[in-house]
Amino acid sequence: MLRILPICLILNMVISCQPVQKEEATAPFVKGVYGNPATLLEAGYSFDSLGMNAVFVRSISLNRSFFDTAKKQGCRVFVEFPTLNGKEYLKDHPEAWPITETGAPAEPADWFMGICPTHEGFKAYRISQLQEILNEFDVDGIFLDYFHWHAQFETPEPILPETCFCDRCTSLFANDFGKEIPGTSIEEKASWILDHADADWRKWRNKQLNGWADAMHITLKQIKPNALLGVYYCAWYPEDFDGALYKTLGIDVTALAERADVLSPMLFHQLKDRPVSWVGEYLSWLDQEILAGSSGKPEIWPIVQAYNNPGIITPEEFREVMVQGSRPPATGIMMFSDVALVQEPGKVTVMKELYQTVLK
Repeated sequence: MLRILPICLILNMVISCQPVQKEEATAPFVKGVYGNPATLLEAGYSFDSLGMNAVFVRSISLNRSFFDTAKKQGCRVFVEFPTLNGKEYLKDHPEAWPITETGAPAEPADWFMGICPTHEGFKAYRISQLQEILNEFDVDGIFLDYFHWHAQFETPEPILPETCFCDRCTSLFANDFGKEIPGTSIEEKASWILDHADADWRKWRNKQLNGWADAMHITLKQIKPNALLGVYYCAWYPEDFDGALYKTLGIDVTALAERADVLSPMLFHQLKDRPVSWVGEYLSWLDQEILAGSSGKPEIWPIVQAYNNPGIITPEEFREVMVQGSRPPATGIMMFSDVALVQEPGKVTVMKELYQTVLK
């Protein structure tokens, strides 16, 4: 005979077997602003009065006064780290310039200029910068930004060059591939790789990016073991733009999820010419395709768009974007950027209402 257990006993069994899940479920929802949040202070606001419990500050805007104020007002401090943005470094290190399949230096992708990820001098430079931040400030986490091979995706029409085919990259690839690459010129070698070893080439490029994440993770945990490693990344579906997320940007979201404590998909709907509903739809996809059933999965804290570009985002649209971006599996949210709030007090009102009364 089938035995029916009392419902109270069943509930007690479930709860007693899941203490970790219960604790995670009651953790405060992370509510922040990205950019230079000090502009909010300068405009007369305080973080605690706005319902914020986190700030996401660009590394160039981080200073002792801001850090101390944010902490006093009850905020965790997370620092944006411009990982593979090479614009300034390239001025004195042209050998780190990404090279296209034609053998020519890659053009800037709109306002962004990436760098060759295999340049060890640049990696050492970035690690040194990260160590300086961690030794000076007791931050709650570091968020890797510009985490992709040279390209521009923050636009309805992405700029997606093929890089990097410098001698250093093709030599490293040949060593990993276990075969000499035919050809004498960069153009000849690039042509052979794309025609005969494309899948291995894409896998190798992703390996280089994962290596950067590993190096940043090791550096962070050595100095601040309890700090979180977050990653801002392009929120495309795998099939978008002929698979450019993996093929061109070099991003495998599943691999990132194994390395990061927090994933922050960049859900800039207007910049990418997407409807507001796409914000929530992407999070549902991420939950089902990447995170479902995985162990040790990262937190998901989306970053959503508040600023007016290329069109106008009204306070009403901003509210809906925030609501969509806070859907499960999200356990936190931030908006870009502080300037959009200061310029439009109506958006401050929307954020304050959501942060104080809805998202807890």
